[in-house]
Amino acid sequence: MRYATITERLSDLGGDKWAVHSAARQRIQAGEPIIELTIGEPDIATHPALVEHCVEALRAGRTRYSDGRGEPGLVAALAERYAARMPEISADNVLCFPGTQTALFAVMLALVEEGCGVLTGDPYYATYEGVIRGAGGDLQPVPLRMEHGFVLQPEDLAAAITPQSRVLLLNTPHNPTGAVMDRATLERIGELCREHDLWIVCDEVYEALIFAGEFVSPLEIEALRERTVVVSSISKSHAATGFRSGWAIGSAEFCRRLLPVSETMLFGNQPFIADMTEAALRGDFDTTERLRESLGRRARLVHEALAAIPQLSSSLPQGGMFLMVDVSRTGLDGEQFAWRLLERQQVAVMPGSVFGDCGRPLVRVALTVPDDTLLEAVQRMATLCDQLEGEVIV
Repeated sequence: MRYATITERLSDLGGDKWAVHSAARQRIQAGEPIIELTIGEPDIATHPALVEHCVEALRAGRTRYSDGRGEPGLVAALAERYAARMPEISADNVLCFPGTQTALFAVMLALVEEGCGVLTGDPYYATYEGVIRGAGGDLQPVPLRMEHGFVLQPEDLAAAITPQSRVLLLNTPHNPTGAVMDRATLERIGELCREHDLWIVCDEVYEALIFAGEFVSPLEIEALRERTVVVSSISKSHAATGFRSGWAIGSAEFCRRLLPVSETMLFGNQPFIADMTEAALRGDFDTTERLRESLGRRARLVHEALAAIPQLSSSLPQGGMFLMVDVSRTGLDGEQFAWRLLERQQVAVMPGSVFGDCGRPLVRVALTVPDDTLLEAVQRMATLCDQLEGEVIV
């Protein structure tokens, strides 16, 4: 039987990337005491009031077909949220999706086709290559360096741009590194995008979880607004990953063109989840503040603890849920280190190679378990480093 080429383009970009995580989950289910530091799952529950709001909406019959753009109440709440910083934003600039991932894929379908290049910092979030290749494009990596705090450097971007480049995919705060892009750097990058007529797609799902520095969106820079599309959700900010509620913000013309793509994929979202999301955006909940405080504290704890291990080094993140560790001085790459750490010390981390070629010497540590558990994991990393001393690395 014949298949579409998308199945070939994505054949190596699915669950295989999460092999260490999957192996750890299997061991946990078998009763092993694994410390799981692999995925960005907040370790606090969705606020009970938001869960109740969703249940009430279900009971009220909010289970029918939804508006293709998004439920009017949620669209209005999103327009108000972004208009607080950019007054010209209105409902015409908003489209709702089930999660950031779906929004990002739809945006790429609207902007990218075969032969197009999408520039993005390397390391990059594990699914970015899939949404780019799924749309027919090619990922054009731009190196992110630990010595620059993993912040994208304009000169590196300039060197990576080709005639095929159509989109710059940004992510701030950045997953997997926790880097936050400052305004001056963003403005210089924006100048390059204007010079080369590039779209800017910015994944801002960790916007609310910054514990050092200041968040700046390319939407806030007037000269970039017409070429910028932002995607985000309540998954991280409100510890609501399973609700799958996200959105895209762009020019009215962009949203007009994207809407038929969205409607072809989805034809609306779940009204009861839209009602809950509207409540999350309009309400006063402590989830975000609690997450921000705990993640910032844990980032500092782990960074300081790792500094005492000669074979390891890390960059202190400014936001998000992760910390990157350079393991190259052990003689292993990130993939080898992650598997040995799981097998010998019962700690699961993500190999950096999952996030691109520049991630090969690295592993990603999720800051999503209690402080003492994190410090125990770091101690086990130190024990593994001691075990590796004198071993022949194969």
